[in-house]
Amino acid sequence: MKLQRLILLCIVGLTMTIAFPCAAAPEQTTTAEITPWFVPGRAVLLVWLVLLSAVVLGSIAVARKGVVFKVRRIAGLAAVDEAVGRATEMGRPILFVPGIQDMDNVQTIAGLTVLSRVGRTVADYDASIEVPVSRSLVMAAAREAIASSYLAAGRADGFNPNSVYYVTDEQFGYTAYVSGLMVRKKPAACFYMGQFFAESLILSETGNSIGAIQIAGTAETSQLPFFVAACDYTLIGEEFFAASAYLSGEPDQMGSLRGQDIAKAMVGIVLVLGVLALTLTAMTGQFSGIGSFFQSLAGG
Repeated sequence: MKLQRLILLCIVGLTMTIAFPCAAAPEQTTTAEITPWFVPGRAVLLVWLVLLSAVVLGSIAVARKGVVFKVRRIAGLAAVDEAVGRATEMGRPILFVPGIQDMDNVQTIAGLTVLSRVGRTVADYDASIEVPVSRSLVMAAAREAIASSYLAAGRADGFNPNSVYYVTDEQFGYTAYVSGLMVRKKPAACFYMGQFFAESLILSETGNSIGAIQIAGTAETSQLPFFVAACDYTLIGEEFFAASAYLSGEPDQMGSLRGQDIAKAMVGIVLVLGVLALTLTAMTGQFSGIGSFFQSLAGG
């Protein structure tokens, strides 16, 4: 009986040691291992965070008061009406490809924002649109976007849910289907809005071969050269992300866009002045205090 109790205690002790190692062998915590809640050397990052946040929030507050901010004309978005109108006149469909990533990708969300605008124009012109997607969640979101566009245009009954459909998650299987669709139906306007990889060249060259007007937008820098070469209009980088504010004109989005631009300008000015100050210090051996000041502003 004593042996059985001893074995049981050993098993319980071993289990406790594995499950709760701190309870079995508490570690000695030294002062050097304790991380302080505030690091004075990084206070400049906190100042920058507060300052840039204040600039963005201030711009949003100004926009909500009715101040209209001027946004540079984005040719690719301004050509949406032209592309849809051309397709309507020719009696050919519009093709919209929202990238090949899922809804957790910010470029996919930006692409669906543009899809809402394209869908509204398609509803106004009573044209036809096809949106093949490679993710099921994107299909649901795209259907909702186009349905809302038709509802806003007063033509809710004109929306065909089958115009947005799922193809496959496989990259080149999806590319092969869309390329075949373009050759068969010959859409007059092709939109590529989202994140693309190797399929960008295949799709854009196929669209170019059928004579379609093509508008692309992506932040994937490795694919931008292909779109620029093969498409009529290309939204490059931040132009793509600014599409939501550009198309909607909502005060919150416009204010956020303006605040981010001001913040970028502030950071750029500090970097340029810092480089000049440090260069002058290295060349003359003077003004080291100014160089150190700008270096601290940059977090160095």
